[in-house]
This record gives sequence, structure tokens and C-alpha cells, in this order.
Amino acid sequence: MTATSETTGSCLCGAVRYQITGPFERFFLCHCSRCRKGSGSAHGANIFSSQATLAWLSGEDSIRTYRVPESRHARSFCVECGSGVPQAKGNWLMVPAGSLDSAIDIRPDAHICCSSRAEWDAHLEDVPSVDGMPG
Repeated sequence: MTATSETTGSCLCGAVRYQITGPFERFFLCHCSRCRKGSGSAHGANIFSSQATLAWLSGEDSIRTYRVPESRHARSFCVECGSGVPQAKGNWLMVPAGSLDSAIDIRPDAHICCSSRAEWDAHLEDVPSVDGMPG
């Protein structure tokens, strides 16, 4: 992604919409228990940038942030639908990959916090794939 790139994203209900201008630098699939709880899945998929800027196109007043007490872990989300949305974390912008509407050219750098991986999250390549909803 070049420094002049623009990427858009939104929440599930469409109340929150945003635009990011600038490059993404890191992409992690985090298996810690907090990211699993926050995503409701096997891992959080978060993209980071220290250079990009975030502009809220709509719904900024619908965003809340939950911070886990006595930790650095926080999750910003739409109060209408609960979807994760970007947040500033120190000098970094953190973007939930699933909230992006634009295609991106960055791939995950690593699975992290794998010692916390859910016991059912192993050998998932062996699970059958179905293109639509199962019949």
C-alpha cells in the first residue's frame, strides 16, 4: 500500500464509516484470550500503521471503547451492531481487518500469542470448505 492510498471501512450496520489514508505496516492474527473474546472467533485480525491517518466519515458518536482494567488491551466498537472499528493505540492506528471495505495488498505477518490458542483451533485446514451456507 503506498503512502497516498486510501482505504475505506465500516461497521456491520453501516452507522460507522471511515477512511484511512496512508500505508499499513503490520498485520497480526492474535490468538490471546482477549482478542478471541473480542472477535468471538479463533483470533483477532488487526492491521497496524504508525503513519496512516484516520477520518471518520459517519457515526463517530456511535463508537465506544472498552478497556480491560489494568492492561493495555482495548476494543472500539459500534454501539448499534457491536462491530469492531479502528482505534488509536499510542503512536499506532489499529484497524480490525474485517471492518475494511476496500481491498488491501498486505497479508498477515504472523500468528501471535499462540500459547493462548483455543484448543479447537488446530489443523483447521482439515475441516471441509463449503462455498455457501451448508444445506
